[in-house]
Amino acid sequence: MSGTEYDTLIVGGGQAGLALGYHLRRAGLRFAILDAHRRVGDAWRHRWDSLTLFTPRRYNALPGLPFPGDPDGHPGKDEVADYLEAYAERFALPTRLGCQVTAVRPEGERFLVETSAGAYSAARVVVAAGAFHTPRTPAFATGLDPHVAQLHSSRYRRPEQLPMGEILVVGAGNTGVQIAEELAGTGRRVRLAVSSMGRVLPQRVLGRDVFWWFSHLGFMDIRGDSGIGRRVRSRELIIGTDVKRLLRRVERVDRAVDAEGRDVVLADGRRVRPDGVVWATGFRPSYPWLHVPVLDEQGAPVHREGVTAWPGLYFLGLPWQRARGSSVLGWVGRDAHTLAGRLITGAINPGKTLIAP
Repeated sequence: MSGTEYDTLIVGGGQAGLALGYHLRRAGLRFAILDAHRRVGDAWRHRWDSLTLFTPRRYNALPGLPFPGDPDGHPGKDEVADYLEAYAERFALPTRLGCQVTAVRPEGERFLVETSAGAYSAARVVVAAGAFHTPRTPAFATGLDPHVAQLHSSRYRRPEQLPMGEILVVGAGNTGVQIAEELAGTGRRVRLAVSSMGRVLPQRVLGRDVFWWFSHLGFMDIRGDSGIGRRVRSRELIIGTDVKRLLRRVERVDRAVDAEGRDVVLADGRRVRPDGVVWATGFRPSYPWLHVPVLDEQGAPVHREGVTAWPGLYFLGLPWQRARGSSVLGWVGRDAHTLAGRLITGAINPGKTLIAP
């Protein structure tokens, strides 16, 4: 086997790719983890400065390595980044950093993976690049006057990026409410534009962290195709933010539907005139480099529990891939373990076709 041929190539060196790498390393497979960032954990380092996870450290570990620090405390984003970097070093995971994947295409019974650092061949490819690819901003945002500062939440780092005055935060998931809360503490007038709020849960319930309850009651193991799973998926949970207190400092307005000049038009016909807008409007999937017919019309992966209909191509770390915890730091290891079993079986029995169960 040459230096560019592998049993498995993992695209993405975040928590999903590293957790899978842990199992493949233990099984002795020849694999590599390809990541475009300079350092392991950079996807976390590039998020906003004050970001603190709402999962306690005891629930943030990947397989084989506890998350350091107070197990009941909540780490900041740089702690998570440093933990992932230490994880890759601890288990000597073969990461290829600064390696931007530009194409994955079938080549006989294998895959050709083209990157900024050269081309590789693999019997199996796992796309573990996460779900946060291309920021989703409404088309009407282009109608705003250039003097109105605009940021997607993925580019937000700190309040100083925005002018003093009136700020409109569009979208009220966990990201939207946390950014609105931070901005409201800086003397800015903040409005939160949203059609409906998600269900709000406090960080602690009956003296226990809410994730203690989630863990013990099996909430993170709820399957996406179950009745309760479909209900949970339809409405985002807002965890740890005191929304009642927030709305005493932040004005909630109807959802934004248009923009004209310096005005943002709301669904109820009202117009607001912000000095800046934060679009906390999520992301859309984007795999322009994936030249294998496994995406739907919207560009989202078609899979069953991460297994596609194309033999040898898999996904890992997607929201609700198998269960509620599939894309959550401390739970992605379960999906990684399951997928690793399939990959190891395929490497031992290369003639066996492993397609969606």
